[in-house]
Amino acid sequence: MCLAVPGKVMEIEERDGTRMATVDFGGVVKEVCLEYVPDLAVGEYAIVHVGFALQRLDEESARRTLALFEELGLLQEEFGDPWEAAAGRDEPQAQEARQ
Repeated sequence: MCLAVPGKVMEIEERDGTRMATVDFGGVVKEVCLEYVPDLAVGEYAIVHVGFALQRLDEESARRTLALFEELGLLQEEFGDPWEAAAGRDEPQAQEARQ
């Protein structure tokens, strides 16, 4: 699944002429391009899809959405390691079976 997920901007830097940010998605940290929301600042929240910040979001809405995604298991689905999952190392049952 490919969701647009709210995240909090932790750091901003210019990389090769492109504004990039380190964004925290409820404990998962990713690099995000800020070209579509160039005035986004550290501490603000944004909706992010496929590595691009698309829209500013207020903190309450971001937290509510992240909590709902977590409850539904969508954050793990969205940010889980596909290589680990394919190798059977992403699930606790697979880890227990190997021991």
